[in-house]
Amino acid sequence: MAQVISDRRDIEFVIHEQLEAETLSELHEDFADFNKKTINLVISEAKNFAIKELLPASKEGDEQGCTLENGKVTTPDSFKRLYDIFNEGEWLAVTEDPEWGGQGMPRTVASAAAEYFNGANFPFMMYPGLTQGAGHLVEKFGTQEQKDIYLKNMFTGKWTGTMLLTEPIAGSDLGLLTTKAVKNVDGTYNITGEKIFISGGDHDLAENIIHPVLARIEGAPAGSKGISLFLVPKFNVNEDGSIGESNDVICTGLEHKLGIHGNSTASLSLGSKGNCVGTLLGEENKGMRNMFLMMNEARRLVGFQGFACATTAYMYALDYAKNRVQGRHLLTMMDHDAPSVPIIQHPDVRRQLMEMKVTVEGMRSLLYFVQYCADMANVAPTEEERVKYQGFVEVLTPIAKGYVTDQSFEVCSQGMQVYGGYGYIEEYPMAQLLRDCRITLIYEGTNGIQAMDLLGRKLGMDKGKPIMDIFGEMQKAIGIAKAIPELEKQAIKVEEVVNKLAEVAIHMGQTAMSAKVLDAFANAHPFQDATGDVTMAWMLLWRATIAAQKLEKAKRKDKPFYEGILKSLQFYVDTKLPITLGRFNALMNTSSVAVDIEDSMFPS
Repeated sequence: MAQVISDRRDIEFVIHEQLEAETLSELHEDFADFNKKTINLVISEAKNFAIKELLPASKEGDEQGCTLENGKVTTPDSFKRLYDIFNEGEWLAVTEDPEWGGQGMPRTVASAAAEYFNGANFPFMMYPGLTQGAGHLVEKFGTQEQKDIYLKNMFTGKWTGTMLLTEPIAGSDLGLLTTKAVKNVDGTYNITGEKIFISGGDHDLAENIIHPVLARIEGAPAGSKGISLFLVPKFNVNEDGSIGESNDVICTGLEHKLGIHGNSTASLSLGSKGNCVGTLLGEENKGMRNMFLMMNEARRLVGFQGFACATTAYMYALDYAKNRVQGRHLLTMMDHDAPSVPIIQHPDVRRQLMEMKVTVEGMRSLLYFVQYCADMANVAPTEEERVKYQGFVEVLTPIAKGYVTDQSFEVCSQGMQVYGGYGYIEEYPMAQLLRDCRITLIYEGTNGIQAMDLLGRKLGMDKGKPIMDIFGEMQKAIGIAKAIPELEKQAIKVEEVVNKLAEVAIHMGQTAMSAKVLDAFANAHPFQDATGDVTMAWMLLWRATIAAQKLEKAKRKDKPFYEGILKSLQFYVDTKLPITLGRFNALMNTSSVAVDIEDSMFPS
């Protein structure tokens, strides 16, 4: 099996040539150390750790899975050592404040580590990923006492963290949750309830697990407005910081899943013996608002998880196609003496590889760009710029999670197809990648929910300013490309779909606010697909403008890389954008059939 799971050259292209991430070091003192040399060192170290440590444990994690026996959850054999050396390398909270054990790294730079790590073993990476997210909640909303108790222990990996939202009757509709909090005289709360589908909910990797828990304080309003957020450790913490007795958080079961076997997906019982105690995190009845800080970050992480499966699948499929010899070349098919050739020489395999290449490259640029915007939302020189970049993050998050994971699963499926029958065999890597990737379309808000968020909230956010700012960036890239002779034709076609998206977005927004609101939301996912297509076209055009300008003076070894970027744009414009225009035609019709059909018309 190939040991190349990501395209190092393309990663450097996005970071250095497209986003010019080293300039972040000039904008804020916290990023001062992250010059080009340091960034390349981070990429190299992340790649080495991913290949040497994370990747070998991936198949074992898939085959062994997690077990629950006598109330104790055990992770795959290699995971404990892996978790320890991961923390020794200080990889868990690289973007967080050094005061609490982080490295203060720009999110743009950390994206490269996220790509390598998740591509090598994303079921394992869920443990530190959720811990960082939970710690960020404490950093943002915690009291000084909570920060002193939890933050450094979490950001250094001594303790882990989770996210306790889902309940048996409250899946995506968190307003229905029944977990209850009763205030004690000392200001703490007794917590009782049941939570399910908790990633990393119980395990043997760390000495304590800190659970941010959504619950309703006794007497609070019904629905999502009455939900508060609490910190509930698995084990109580003594005044001296040592681990105390059990906090009545019991793992009652582990899910048997299609994929991500190495991550423990737990059902947890809180307070079954009446002894589960938590502390309020943030203000009462503000739990949903606060938790969405972690949710939105988690959604972007899920985009990286799906994408990392896709880029790994692509690199494996490419290597396989170059080395798997089968069948004569189509042009020598009738010559029985002609030798068999590597399957990469067969036109249909080349088509599949090209679709994978284009999709992976576009997704990489999109995901890194969103993280760059998150950096700029904090360090841009003016408040106006910071607000603009935060708007980009908000609008692009459902695309980065929903559209990207949809496309990632398709890339994994294409990778399996390139392998043929061997792709369907568990001995080869494609089956696990496909299984692992599938959850990314579901958790942290299904992709249908992402589409509803895009249509229902993000289009009209701040009176439409963020979406118009994004259209402005698209038009800027088109203008640059039009001035480059070899890109002019492609730029005009991209301009056509950008203008059509603006028209369709207005139509969909108006329909969503009319009596046909149900029809609009029945078409929300196709709208997200079309919006994602155009966003990918923007990214590929942006990449091509850079490559075209660098080709003339490029070193000989770099010319094929830049030429490949131009071919990616041409392929996408030739084969994908006509389909996107068809999507737009369907959206302008806004079919009502899915809403109008009677339940009785479905099979009984």
